[in-house]
Amino acid sequence: MAESVLLKTEQREGRGSLLADKLRKQGKVPAVVYGHKEATLSVSVLHDELVSAIRHGARVVDLDVGGKTEKAQIIEVQWDYLGKDVLHADFKRVSADEKIEAVVPIELRGTAPGVADGGILDMPLHILKVECPASAVLEVIKVNISELKIGEAIHVRDLKLPEGVKALDKPDAIVVHITQPKVAPEPGVLPAGSAEPEVITRKKGEEEGEEK
Repeated sequence: MAESVLLKTEQREGRGSLLADKLRKQGKVPAVVYGHKEATLSVSVLHDELVSAIRHGARVVDLDVGGKTEKAQIIEVQWDYLGKDVLHADFKRVSADEKIEAVVPIELRGTAPGVADGGILDMPLHILKVECPASAVLEVIKVNISELKIGEAIHVRDLKLPEGVKALDKPDAIVVHITQPKVAPEPGVLPAGSAEPEVITRKKGEEEGEEK
């Protein structure tokens, strides 16, 4: 579970790209706070503090709004085209015991014996969508692959999640598996099931007839 992060906000007046650019030059990010049937607030947060929270896996943060602390989920973050700077952020108010949906990255741990035996590790699922209390959002889901052999797989249903955390992806979805490597056919050897090429020949009489 990610540690609680406190972000201090400042109320911002007006809208428009010029005002937004001015805030960004001051090292701030334009943002909005909404939800719980309360007024939507236009605020700004310090850019580096927000980016640090996101990089450390924070999905829910505490916002200092006018001296009042509110818990909020980071719903949307707009990055620049380089993926380096945050241009805008949306925060949704939540309660500590409220069930929310979140996307959590999956991290593999250990070395699969199937890879040592020549198998190929394939990881179709890199993130998991879960439902959990707002106060218990996971930073990462660790998956142990130290016993995974060729032909074996770990599905969503096999994941060991903390109490109160429910996976929303399909139970049969494959998280990671070890596949058998494809063996290239030897030169001159036809793949199994392939038919021999048909050789067309002409009878001697036919050849002589054509010469007449």
